[in-house]
Amino acid sequence: MSTVFNFTFVPWFRSVAPYIHMHRGKTFVVGLAGEAIAAGKLPNIVQDLALIQSMGVKVVLVHGFRPQVNEQLKAKGHAAKYSHGMRITDEVALDCAQEAAGQLRYEIEAAFSMGLPNTPMAGSKTRVISGNFITARPVGIVDGVDFRHSGLVRKVDVAGITKSLDFGAMVLISPFGFSPTGEAFNLTMEEVATSVATALQADKLVFLTEIPGIRLRPLEPETEENGIDTELPLAAAEQLLAQLPSPQQPTDTAFYLQHCVKACKGGVERSHIVPFATDGALLLEIYVHDGIGTMVVDEKLEELREATPDDVGGVLQLIEPFEKDGTLVKRDRTEIERDIANYSIIEHDGVIFACAALYPYPEARTGEMAALTVSPHSQGQGDGEKILKRIEQRARAMGLESIFVLTTRTMHWFLKRGFVQADPEWLPEARKRKYNWDRRSMVFVKKL
Repeated sequence: MSTVFNFTFVPWFRSVAPYIHMHRGKTFVVGLAGEAIAAGKLPNIVQDLALIQSMGVKVVLVHGFRPQVNEQLKAKGHAAKYSHGMRITDEVALDCAQEAAGQLRYEIEAAFSMGLPNTPMAGSKTRVISGNFITARPVGIVDGVDFRHSGLVRKVDVAGITKSLDFGAMVLISPFGFSPTGEAFNLTMEEVATSVATALQADKLVFLTEIPGIRLRPLEPETEENGIDTELPLAAAEQLLAQLPSPQQPTDTAFYLQHCVKACKGGVERSHIVPFATDGALLLEIYVHDGIGTMVVDEKLEELREATPDDVGGVLQLIEPFEKDGTLVKRDRTEIERDIANYSIIEHDGVIFACAALYPYPEARTGEMAALTVSPHSQGQGDGEKILKRIEQRARAMGLESIFVLTTRTMHWFLKRGFVQADPEWLPEARKRKYNWDRRSMVFVKKL
C-alpha cells in the first residue's frame, strides 16, 4: 500500500512544485461568498487558505454575508429588499448587517485559530488582522430608488493592508465601509474584493461562489465536458458581458463576471470564479494545471508573436535546462540564429516564457513542431496550448495538412491535444534521414 502511495504522491507533489515557486510572494485577494459559510464549507476553506499562505502567498480574504443578513431580517420579521442587483439597506437591514458581519468575523478568526493535532491546521500559526481599511460613500438614489445605507467603495487603505501583509498576517475584510464622518455603509463583497485587488494590484482575484464557472454558449470544442470555459481572454469576457442582461442575483452569469472584467481592466492579471461546492476548489484552481473554475486573463500582458534575431538569447536561456536534462535535443546557437524565423514565442515584460519552432516539409504536406518549451515559472497558465495553436495557424497558412512532433518524455501532453502516435517510417523522407534511431523518439501526428 505504501509503495503505491509513494508512486502517486511523489510525482504529484513534484508536479505542483512549479506553482508553489511561481506564487511565492504574490498577493491573492479571495472573495468568499456568504453562501459558502452558510453551506458549512468554512472549516475546509480556512484550512486551504492557511496552507496557501504557508507556501508564501499573501492573502486578503473578503467575506460576504448575504444569506446571514437575510436570516437576521427574517428573524426580525423584516423583508429583504433588492434593486439593480444590490441590497436596499434601511435602518433594520443595517443593524442586521452589522450583527452578521461581527458574528462571521469571529467565526472566521476562530477557524484560523484552530490547531488540533491530526488536522491540516496542526502547527499552523495564521495571524488574522481586520480593520477599517475601506472608506465608503453612499450609493444614493438610482432610477428613483433610494439605497439608504448601501454604499460603494471610495478608497482602499493600501498602505495599511500592505503593512499587515508584510507583517506576515492574513488580512480579513468585511463588506463594510465608513465615511469620513463615521457613518457606516453596507457594501457588497464582490465590489470590495474587486476594489481591494485593483488598489493592491494583486496577482489574482478569486471568487469562491455558488456557480461552477462561466458556461459559454455555444459550447466550443476546447471547453471541458461540463461546459465550463476554464480560460476566458479579457476581450472574450467583455464580449460575453455585452450580450448578457444586467445581473440581478449571484447565480446570473454576468454577476461575478462583471467584477472579473473590471479587475482585469484595472491591472489584476488574472481573476477566477471557482465553485465552493467542490472540496479543495482553491487548491485545485491555484496549483493544478487545468484548474476547476473559470479564469479571466488579460492577454495583453503576454505577447504571442513570431521570434526575431533579438530573441535568440532569450530562446537559448529558456531551452537550455531542458536540453541538459534530455527533454529536448541539443541545438547550438548558430542553428537557432539560422532558424529564428521558424520560432513563435510568448513574451511577458521582456522575458520569453514559451517557444516552439515549425519546420515545414511542403512536399509531404506536413511540418515538424520542434523545441516546444514552457518555462517552469509559467507552467499551468496555458502557454503550451497558446504556442501550439499559433504553430497550427502558421502550418495551415502554409497549406500543410498535419504537424508532427518527436518526443521521448511528453507524449501524454500531445495525446491529450489531439495527436496520435505514428511509426517513424511515416516521417517525410528528408526528416527520416535525420531521425536519431538511438534516441528512439516517438512520433506523434495531428491532422489540421
